[in-house]
Amino acid sequence: MSELKYLSGFGNEFSSEDPRCPGSLPEGQNNPQVCPYGLYAEQLSGSAFTCPRPTNKRSWLYRILPSVRHKPYTAMHCGNLTENWDEVEPDPNQLRWMPFTIPKSSEKKVDFVTGLHTLCGAGDTKSRNGIGIHMFTCNTSMVDRCVVLPPFSLSVPQQGEILITTEFGKMMVEPNEICVIQQGMRFSVNVFGETRGYVLEVYGAHFELPDLGPIGANGLANPRDFLTPVAWYEDREVATGYTVINKYQGKLFSSQQVFSPFNVVAWHGNYTPYKYNLDNFMVINCVAFDHADPSIFTVLTAKSSRPGVAMADFVIFPPRWGVADHTFRPPYYHRNCMSEFMGLIKGHYEAKEEGFQPGGGTLHSTMTPHGPDRDCFEKSSTALLKPERVADGTMAFMFESSFSMAVTKWGLETCQRLDKSYYQCWEPLRKHFDPNWRPSKQ
Repeated sequence: MSELKYLSGFGNEFSSEDPRCPGSLPEGQNNPQVCPYGLYAEQLSGSAFTCPRPTNKRSWLYRILPSVRHKPYTAMHCGNLTENWDEVEPDPNQLRWMPFTIPKSSEKKVDFVTGLHTLCGAGDTKSRNGIGIHMFTCNTSMVDRCVVLPPFSLSVPQQGEILITTEFGKMMVEPNEICVIQQGMRFSVNVFGETRGYVLEVYGAHFELPDLGPIGANGLANPRDFLTPVAWYEDREVATGYTVINKYQGKLFSSQQVFSPFNVVAWHGNYTPYKYNLDNFMVINCVAFDHADPSIFTVLTAKSSRPGVAMADFVIFPPRWGVADHTFRPPYYHRNCMSEFMGLIKGHYEAKEEGFQPGGGTLHSTMTPHGPDRDCFEKSSTALLKPERVADGTMAFMFESSFSMAVTKWGLETCQRLDKSYYQCWEPLRKHFDPNWRPSKQ
């Protein structure tokens, strides 16, 4: 295994070669008649060939054997991974899940793929328009197995480190970090005990940094803090067969080959996997009065064809200072044309310190009202407004989408983690209206 080093940047052109094979990256052209070391050249395209140069995504891989050498794909059991959004009747209620159960390794061995469970989503991969939100709960590393996801996937580990081996190299991803595996990239996941996290799949758009507009040149997630892996290869034959799992049109298929797919000796391009540490996010916040919209906390966005409307935004609520005067500082009561799925990596979310727990989630669907619970409202309405730290030791996040989300049967019934009493956190809200109130004279 190579030393874990990274090249930094976002959306730029990178190149890397395994130091065991110096000069393995061809110079001056992408596809020479004979590649150094007798390697095969293979292009991985993440966009149409004719896309404008700024949006054209592709990388060249120089590998020991090309990925085309494999047996035919055959259908395999999908478990609780689905793209069927009509399993149960629609449910517009506020939904909250308690922390999702991680299986004990002594009872059942579960790796990343078999531990994927679809919670909600919309659209479909055939038209490449939609999203899926999944939980992963696993306890075992993938052995001689890898997976390729046609959608773009953003993973948020919540418990346990995950070592992701990709065709581009290795990435160790810890809780409070995220990683993005681009469409079509093969990867395998090693774990080191009971592991849990969230996955956002976007079926038809790249994740990118949001435009900053009046914020200017700096702020939010900085490009240089996104990290891509260094080339690392293994030249390994697998006599018993190496399984490549392909998620295609919402179903799983597997094929066999006799060699490791992680045989890329060198690569270059701008279409790579990457990771990001959420501690590096530069928070923009209100310093006068009122409560800024949560869009100021957007890390990555996957744009739709409508300007300003995202297929999915990845938003975080990091530690920060609260200083707004004459203001109810927690999130305001709200109905939104977007769907909002929230997860908690660690700590206590300010608007609901009880009930919303790390490893669980909430879904507030299109135009479903939500906001602080009674305790938060009463406490914040009478609080002395002085500068204070907000969300210390906490990291909550949100997958926000323009799609109206359907919840799966697993999410509503099978997982048995749905908190059916969630609505009760707002029941104690009482009326404060006083028709005789008059503003005080100065």
